[in-house]
Amino acid sequence: MTKRPLSPQAAAIVRLQQAGLSRRRLLQAAGITGVAVTAAACGAGGGGSSDSSSAAPSPTQATDLSDTEKFVNWANWPLYIDVNDETGEYPTLKAFTEATGITVNYTEDVNDNNEFFAKVRAQLESGQPIDRDIVVLTDWMAALWIQSGHAALLDKANIPNAANLAPAYQGVSFDPNRDYTLPWFSGFGALGWNKALLQETLGTDTLTSLDQLWDPKLKGRITVLSEMRDTMGIIMAWQGADPSNFTDEQFQAAIAAFQGQIDSGQIRQVAGNDYVAALETGDVIAVIGWSGDMFQLGEEFGVGLPETGGMLWTDNMLIPSVAQHKKNAEAVMNYYYDPVVAAEVAAYVQYVSPVQGAKEAMANIDPALVDNQWIFPDQATLDNSYVFMTLTPEQDVAYQREFQKAIGM
Repeated sequence: MTKRPLSPQAAAIVRLQQAGLSRRRLLQAAGITGVAVTAAACGAGGGGSSDSSSAAPSPTQATDLSDTEKFVNWANWPLYIDVNDETGEYPTLKAFTEATGITVNYTEDVNDNNEFFAKVRAQLESGQPIDRDIVVLTDWMAALWIQSGHAALLDKANIPNAANLAPAYQGVSFDPNRDYTLPWFSGFGALGWNKALLQETLGTDTLTSLDQLWDPKLKGRITVLSEMRDTMGIIMAWQGADPSNFTDEQFQAAIAAFQGQIDSGQIRQVAGNDYVAALETGDVIAVIGWSGDMFQLGEEFGVGLPETGGMLWTDNMLIPSVAQHKKNAEAVMNYYYDPVVAAEVAAYVQYVSPVQGAKEAMANIDPALVDNQWIFPDQATLDNSYVFMTLTPEQDVAYQREFQKAIGM
């Protein structure tokens, strides 16, 4: 394992930001080439150019109706905000509306970066509204939107709490001055499992390695992420390669291992957020999944980084250039960069908060979470994780195709 000599959280998170990581699965077979070619044409590739903000086209901003229409449309990933489990309401969103008079139409319709982009791409390119004023995208996809002119320039005067952005998240390659994005959360690609079913099947309630994941006793009860960077990164680390600096031969070796587990029937499914439901029903026992999701499932489920290392990623809030309620969206961003609000959300989703002061605020909200390694990771946790290597556009296309081929798409 390559150690990172920087400060505890900054060391890994700076690199994960600069690497242009992806939390989610890449494009389905029908659309993979189109989006990859777009990325290549824009120079986005895996992580974007080193000066993407200055090179970004000037977006044509839609007329802002915020002064007359007091609502905002927000598209986010599933299981990614605080929820009142009894009422189904979102407590912090409710408090935001009470404080500002702005109603939030919150939808969980981002299941996959490229899948979402394919859904709105034609409208973006024609300058038509997409009925979303905030979208949450992983670094590499945020870079593509910025470089394509699909991201609105933020008015920092409307977001004074942006000053609470943790230093580790500043100066990223795809948005050096944070002119277009503010991080939502970071997290880990990790192992997850049903404790009782794992105990029943393997005689242990703890999963620590891919050797266990590939145990024939779990055949047909395994799901892995359809996000290439997370799944292949974890497999490469298991094989002894460095996912942040690997060769084509090492990637091909990992693909071969991945293909073998699919062909043998060991892997039941390669999925996006869908794996959560399969874990809940007991259809699968163990997964390569996302850290916060496991905690939200409850104490009956376990989560851990493999002994050989897990993966890191970051998702960002971005306002589309065609957004019709930009100032309202900036008010939302400002609200969620209040350290107390950030801590409230982090306490529920249990992902890494990018807001400075959130850890101190957590001491008053839930002291037990102050030392939670999945929200405020220490150096040891970060040392056992990798950021995926920055890919050239050509590498990105080639590796995505190999991954999709292995899946059978």
